[in-house]
Amino acid sequence: MVNRKNIIPKYLLTLTQHFPSYFLPPLLFSSFFHPHSNNQTHHHSQLTKKREEKKEERGEAAASSSMESTMKGIRGDGPSVLDMDPAHTCGGGVEDFYGEDQATEDQLVTPWTVSVASGHTLLRDPRHNKGLAFAEKERDAHYLRGLLPPSIATQDLQERKLMHNLRSYEVPLQRYMAMMDLQERNERLFYKLLIDNVEELLPVVYTPTVGEACQKYGSIFRRPQGLYISLKEKGKILETLKNWPERSIQVIVVTDGERILGLGDLGCQGMGIPVGKLALYTALGGVRPSACLPITLDVGTNNEKLLNDEFYIGLRQKRATGQEYADFLQEFMTAVKQNYGEKVLIQFEDFANHNAFGLLAKYGTTHLVFNDDIQGTASVVLAGLVAALKLIGGKLCDHTFLFLGAGEAGTGIAELIALEMSKQTKTSLEEARKKLWLVDSKGLVVSSRMESLQHFKKPWAHDHEPVKTLFDAVKAIKPTMLIGTSGVGQTFTQEVVEAMAEFNEKPLILALSNPTSQAECTAEQAYTWTKGKAIFSSGSPFDPVEYEGKTYVPGQANNAYIFPGLGLGLVISGAIRVHDDMLLAASEALAAQMTEENFAKGLIYPPFTNIRKISAHIAANVAAKAYELGLASRRPRPQDLVKYAESCMYTPLYRSYR
Repeated sequence: MVNRKNIIPKYLLTLTQHFPSYFLPPLLFSSFFHPHSNNQTHHHSQLTKKREEKKEERGEAAASSSMESTMKGIRGDGPSVLDMDPAHTCGGGVEDFYGEDQATEDQLVTPWTVSVASGHTLLRDPRHNKGLAFAEKERDAHYLRGLLPPSIATQDLQERKLMHNLRSYEVPLQRYMAMMDLQERNERLFYKLLIDNVEELLPVVYTPTVGEACQKYGSIFRRPQGLYISLKEKGKILETLKNWPERSIQVIVVTDGERILGLGDLGCQGMGIPVGKLALYTALGGVRPSACLPITLDVGTNNEKLLNDEFYIGLRQKRATGQEYADFLQEFMTAVKQNYGEKVLIQFEDFANHNAFGLLAKYGTTHLVFNDDIQGTASVVLAGLVAALKLIGGKLCDHTFLFLGAGEAGTGIAELIALEMSKQTKTSLEEARKKLWLVDSKGLVVSSRMESLQHFKKPWAHDHEPVKTLFDAVKAIKPTMLIGTSGVGQTFTQEVVEAMAEFNEKPLILALSNPTSQAECTAEQAYTWTKGKAIFSSGSPFDPVEYEGKTYVPGQANNAYIFPGLGLGLVISGAIRVHDDMLLAASEALAAQMTEENFAKGLIYPPFTNIRKISAHIAANVAAKAYELGLASRRPRPQDLVKYAESCMYTPLYRSYR
């Protein structure tokens, strides 16, 4: 007997012959799509020629300054981001195969899986499931009668009910698990909740709660939310990537779990970070959920507690290092480009210092890569500093910066600040760096320590006598801005914060380490110890503080301000490389979103309630820079990039089904 549920209506069969990309599901349409390698080679050679002509017209050197200069120092005589070698490019790319993503909200769509989803299958498909929101006609057309209660609810009513339930949980991890369950059964409702209640739910799906979730990931694991690629898959990573059901991937967030937030090596359980980041790419930046892929590279763990935990879900072995690690990463990066094309964004997340800089330097010229810990943090902090000048006064070059922490985040922030100062003052990058000082675990980074310093710290080793403690460094350097990226809680002690207030009318204090327990100081401590003088922001959220009858609202220097908009800008422009000038463009766009009302409250970042508008402006600025640098492949360039960015953003409202 023929199963009538799997018969495609005749009108659809006719339409698919004329419009296969609209009506066929991705797995079927992919068989119709065969890029021609000769055409691709010609296309990339033309792009290369155009970029070279643009570089000659501008008279620019191959290597830019800032982080690119640091990366070039690591690479040696290797190419820069703008040096396009056809040997490092390949065809492919991403296309939107889904009719529902191209359709307007009031158009009817077909709920494709492998065939038209219906009945029990439709209710178990998170992309198309609407729960009680299925209309009467939809229940008839898709064989849902009897599978749902008779009541029909709107999406808004579903949202109110779920928010009521979430608020009833007292333990943050329970809220996290409830949100993850929702994402796995009703994707659009998950994102509507997150978008409409972003300030309330951001700490739930990301820092600080995601840190606890990663620590307990083995115990709370229910179903995979991304790809786990372990050393067992060495030699067959490309085959493993093909196991992922989606073919049109635009953004990958990948971690090896070695440095999760400020919590250290969590091995395979670091998957919570890529999952959380990509949820924000969709909710805040509008990148389609189906185009996002979380990946954990399991190369082992050195965390003895996890290795002895019966519920640990990863490889039970020490971490791979050296050539074995490098070969594994090389196979992964090659397979990603081969499977998804030149324009897939690969975001490195929470890699340890000894790997993060090398990976960014190695693959920055051959892939579209971005390290949020180095570059994203730098961009969001620079935006806050630029905005803070409205409250403090002066220019960036008038201020002195002291960092506690000289790892990925600290050196990345310092480098981007130095680049901006260099451009403003038209001085060399080396000269600009002299205004920025770093303190690591051994004290102030100075020239007398040069031989023992890691390569990424050496540009910050200035001439000064050795200083062992942060307090002594504050007294000696007298910074106007104190920035914490140490990953160690309570390191901005009372004497350090009070010292900052002694010689600054409005000391800027940024306690950026995550999660909240690892923050260098709390908002209450900063305001109390400076007697209300401090301008304070942190990496994780703090509640408003009452001090002597006045309410102080702490800011949050959250990378979520930057990376969703940056990613959207790269996607809509078809960018094939990330350049430092794009990070500056993102910072400028974020700082420009500040209003006088925000400044009156002492804020240096705009409220998250406007984050999708902010992301659209950041995306437009980043895309404009990509076109300017000759790194954009999507033609023709849209006239109004802000409107174009907004039009490309995913919306979570339910669609009506045929």
